[in-house]
Amino acid sequence: MKLLRTLLLVGFLSSFSALNAAPVTNYLPENTQYSQQIPKPSSVLGFEVGQRQIRHEQLLSYFYQLAQHSDRIQLTTMGETAQHREQLLVSISSPENLKKLPNLLKPNNEKTALNTNKPLIVWLGYSVHGDEISGANAALVVAYHLAASQEQSMQELLANTIIVLEPSINPDGMDRFVNWVTTFGNTTNNPDANHIEHHQHWVTGRTNHYWFDLNRDWLLVTQQETQNRLKYFHQYKPHVVGDFHEMGHNSSYFFQPGILSRTHPLTPAENVSLTSDLAKFHAQALDQQDRLYYSEENFDDFYYGKGSTYPDINGSIGILFEQASSRGMQQQTVNGLLTFEDSIRNHVLTSLSTIAGAWHNKDKLLQYQHNFYQDAYKLAKKEKFTGYLLHEPKDNFRLQALLEKLAQHQINVYPLTEDFEHKDKVYGKDSSFYLPLAQPQYRLIKALFNQQTNFKDNTFYDVSGWTMPLAMNIEFQRLNRSWGLEIAKTPWQSSPQDKPSNIDQLSYAYAFEWQHFLAPKLLNTLLAQGIKAKVARKPFTSMINGQQKQFNSGTIIVLAGIQQATDWREKLVKASQQSNIELFNLATGLTVKGIDLGSSTFKLIKQPKVLMLGGQGISQYEAGEVRFYLDKMLNIPVSISNYNRLSSLDLSTYSHLILVNGNYDKLSEKDVTKIKGWIKQGGTIIGQKRGAKWLAKHEILAAKFASREQINQLFDEEGLTYQDKESLAARKRIAGAIFAAQLDTSHPLAYGYQERLLPLFRNSTLIMEQPKKAFITLAQYTPTPLLSGYTDQNLVNRLAHNAAIVAHNYGEGRVIATSDVLAFRGYWYGSAKILANSLFFAQAFSANTK
Repeated sequence: MKLLRTLLLVGFLSSFSALNAAPVTNYLPENTQYSQQIPKPSSVLGFEVGQRQIRHEQLLSYFYQLAQHSDRIQLTTMGETAQHREQLLVSISSPENLKKLPNLLKPNNEKTALNTNKPLIVWLGYSVHGDEISGANAALVVAYHLAASQEQSMQELLANTIIVLEPSINPDGMDRFVNWVTTFGNTTNNPDANHIEHHQHWVTGRTNHYWFDLNRDWLLVTQQETQNRLKYFHQYKPHVVGDFHEMGHNSSYFFQPGILSRTHPLTPAENVSLTSDLAKFHAQALDQQDRLYYSEENFDDFYYGKGSTYPDINGSIGILFEQASSRGMQQQTVNGLLTFEDSIRNHVLTSLSTIAGAWHNKDKLLQYQHNFYQDAYKLAKKEKFTGYLLHEPKDNFRLQALLEKLAQHQINVYPLTEDFEHKDKVYGKDSSFYLPLAQPQYRLIKALFNQQTNFKDNTFYDVSGWTMPLAMNIEFQRLNRSWGLEIAKTPWQSSPQDKPSNIDQLSYAYAFEWQHFLAPKLLNTLLAQGIKAKVARKPFTSMINGQQKQFNSGTIIVLAGIQQATDWREKLVKASQQSNIELFNLATGLTVKGIDLGSSTFKLIKQPKVLMLGGQGISQYEAGEVRFYLDKMLNIPVSISNYNRLSSLDLSTYSHLILVNGNYDKLSEKDVTKIKGWIKQGGTIIGQKRGAKWLAKHEILAAKFASREQINQLFDEEGLTYQDKESLAARKRIAGAIFAAQLDTSHPLAYGYQERLLPLFRNSTLIMEQPKKAFITLAQYTPTPLLSGYTDQNLVNRLAHNAAIVAHNYGEGRVIATSDVLAFRGYWYGSAKILANSLFFAQAFSANTK
């Protein structure tokens, strides 16, 4: 049988015709018999594949036509994007397999023997970056070939294999890119690399609606495209996953394995071996067409949040493919003219070689995945601890969000049924959960909770630290044994939370506490409806249901005596229910202890109106993160304007101006003067990374940054040879790591924080020196700040004791700055709240720099 497969594959991969024209069959093996009943892409699109950039609705149209005419095709709607485009999953197999697909996809028991009758599953995902569109076009060709081929080898393949296509992982970004290329494309193709067709303006089609890189979201699960996909990924449990991308136009073609020393240590060695086995098929396919390619260079296999690495921590073989991009119809490169058709063709070649290679290695792949999950229990028993205790007593939203993410990754977490004492601390059963290591997703648990700081290879293509509970600021403890721990028999499952009870209509005032993650959402909703609210700048104690309750600084009170909005109590109740935040009835303005409710220490809060500058040279990712956190999570609208329009804007209509990481040097002196005047009159400016450095450069921020020369002086270059150049560059870089900062919890910008230790994420070597002036440092790095990920010890030492977040007065206004990324990739809940606090409480503090 294996000999037959080998002979079939030789013919399958070696007989491709030269691409001299556009018809779909020119992308495919010669002498293949195709069913005339199956529509070709051109019959639906009205043009040949590669002649134009297809839009997402055209892509869908073809697949729906294909499914109508082929019993080998089954379509599944996974969900919708933020812009309401359909996320389509295409299952391709024999008609018999598709009829019994639910039974074929039933999970095996990892503790039993391997089911050798289980079909091989190959998942091919295209164009996760919307402007890397050759993949989506290649999906049309691959689907036609699999649906229409009448060859005996194809029938045998489909009888034993389920092929899953995700034709466009990022539909919103795809159409954004197509609009750009269509707008600037010429009637006559223009290969000039300088032509505007090849250079998108801000923002690009690479990202989704919220300007997130979806190829970094598989592990973090913040975007709805990922959430929609993940449940199907785990339902299918593919054995091989192809992840199709584009790269710079002067490159050639890359397929994995990448640099072997940059593979995450949790990935089994056999994964790399199988990837190498499959690579032979890619090389054979590309060799037959004299295509340039390379492997085992540049790219790593470390961060498990990417489409080619998430499979590796889930028992699959993930393979990254990178094609030189024409970023339009054609472009002149160092390797000659690169056409859009060339790009599509290469991805078709490697799509088919992936299927062929997987089919040839079917027995190995089935055994590998079975062993992967079976070995999980053995590996868990070798650990010196049994699992993790998760605890968060003050903010149920963050705790539930972490549990939800773990559940989406098929990780079982168990509620405590009794309080548990550990290290002289009692963990309440209502706010604590147990995460055992001994379960099929053992490796993924380790990947999410590890705090590794030492690595075999220190060069990272992406982040080196992403520890999820640190990001979400959830307490977690290793338990050496589970003795004495009483847990539920069934894992936690997501369910609707109890709504807060109705309020007393006769109360003097109402209060809600600020430690809740969604408290800013509730506050903004109230302010938007004309309901007045104040913040307590000192603690107070009131009687609640006959018992004393202390309210911390940052508590929001809504006083009946100052309201003018109609039906404000009904609106208050509805808003609290939507946020799932409890309201407390305050019967009197006289408190038991602390400030009374009529005290001027309670400060009236104004609804913020936020402006963020964007434009070429400004990070679309960081802008997207801020936009996602404020707009999507808190329902606080953010106005975004290109920085070159600043001179025409009336800044007096805005309360806050946000500068994320980017180059603001194109702002004129007149613009700088305008910004300074606006702040002095009461505006608040927030600077992040280079946005903060720009504020310091123009003497708006009272802080200094370490110079590039000072950073370089940390590294001794004496005696280094040329081959040390790359390793030195890696040492001078912080690709992405987690650091510990001490937060001044007495500061109004830290309202809602219970603990002083705050994990922060940084991905740059921008170091903000500790100001000498007291009261202006909100967060300062600890003496040994590195918590997770790689950073050279010289940089760690240089960061220690320095400022992470600074805030001070500037005239009547406020300046707030950080060298870190506060809302990194949408899952950094811990420090994101500093942004919300900066919107509502900037005028609640005063810290002069003179």
